Amino acid sequence: MSFQLRREEVLNGDQLSAMLSENPAKAAQAILMAAKEGIVDGQALLGQILLDGQGIERDPVLAKRWFQIAANAGHLMARNMLGRCWEHGWGGPVDCTLASLEYRQAAEAGLDWALYNYANLLATGRGVTQDQNAAYQLYRVAAQAGHAKSMNLLGRYLEEGEHCPADKAEACLWYERSARGGDFRGQFSHASVLAEDGNIDDALRWFERALNGGNLNFLRVTLGTLLEAREPRIRALSAAWQVRIDALQGNNG
Repeated sequence: MSFQLRREEVLNGDQLSAMLSENPAKAAQAILMAAKEGIVDGQALLGQILLDGQGIERDPVLAKRWFQIAANAGHLMARNMLGRCWEHGWGGPVDCTLASLEYRQAAEAGLDWALYNYANLLATGRGVTQDQNAAYQLYRVAAQAGHAKSMNLLGRYLEEGEHCPADKAEACLWYERSARGGDFRGQFSHASVLAEDGNIDDALRWFERALNGGNLNFLRVTLGTLLEAREPRIRALSAAWQVRIDALQGNNG
């Protein structure tokens, strides 16, 4: 595969991912050259690999600068990532108000990840006035656009019915769509519904998918739910949950 990128070439996200997978260091140099030549997709990707330290030395400060450059050129995902830098303190101080401004701008342009991230701030009141109704609406728009994490949260709103009319049947549909879309929280929600309905074999399969894809915080939070399950086979999963938690804690240490 050739790693030389020219301005006239359209950079495809899948192609860039393939480049990084084949030879991260060489791909990073090609991406750096593309970014310096003004190829906006290259600028956005350079920000990401600098943030992750993929094929290049990790530098959150420089990553944030490249996200800003690409965002100024109209790259919506770069603007979303700039918001994440402000929200999480990557490359500078935490400022959820500035994060909300970046998310909102990208959300208004229709980016599903920005809709989700802006909704999260509205739901929690970080950097903005808390507004659960607005958060619900944004999650719905993102879910309808195919965003799996938003599907799960939309299902939660519909199941709880506190900020929208309760609709358990619709909630279950969104949980299933989220699960099939690959969100580990949606997989756990869908598995929980299946377990409640007595469909234990299918529930176990979805719980296991959630286990394999879940991050440390998710696994810690959901361990208690498994320990309290009425079905013995579901309770037994808590042992695998703990093994995975221990492994992830060891990696973080």
